Amino acid sequence: MMNFAAHELLETQEALRVKIAEIEQHGAFANQCQDQTLAGILRNHQQRMIQAYQQGLNLLQGRGNNMAYHNPDFQGHYSTTGMQNQVPLGVPMPNTKTLSDQTIATLVLNAHKTGSVMSMVWANECVDPAIRHYHVQGALLCQEMAYDIWSWMNQNGYYQPPRFPQSQMTQMASMFQPMTNIDMQNRMNNTGNFSY
Repeated sequence: MMNFAAHELLETQEALRVKIAEIEQHGAFANQCQDQTLAGILRNHQQRMIQAYQQGLNLLQGRGNNMAYHNPDFQGHYSTTGMQNQVPLGVPMPNTKTLSDQTIATLVLNAHKTGSVMSMVWANECVDPAIRHYHVQGALLCQEMAYDIWSWMNQNGYYQPPRFPQSQMTQMASMFQPMTNIDMQNRMNNTGNFSY
């Protein structure tokens, strides 16, 4: 076993516990889906989480992490903004025995969003480069899976973010002005270095 700081070990154990729960939850959700595209997305996510779980386990047990970053493919996704073809949310069903596809997708989206945030929090607390990298990769994986689910929801009218009119977007964007090289040089001369 590697020689990790106590908090690194505890946070990585927590990440693995969450992955176990999410792997099982994705399986249960995929089995309840009516939409086979959604079920396929969930099964794909489940496989990616199984790989991430195994990588974390290998890391904790001193067998290396074998993590290679891959560039996500966001180009093939269908997405729109604005409120076209919005599907009504319906009424909550307190005593339901099965979940709707919309509810499944919402729960999965929230899980991936939370996973991305928590993974980055855990990464920021780690000093071991391998553990830190593992958690950063977890954050990246979760945000990619969140985008997959959001894209499906968007395509099906379940999640369409509102959009400002073009004139208002232009006005808001024009509030900011680019810095010139002279501005940056003056700031560096005044402070001794460039900081945010």
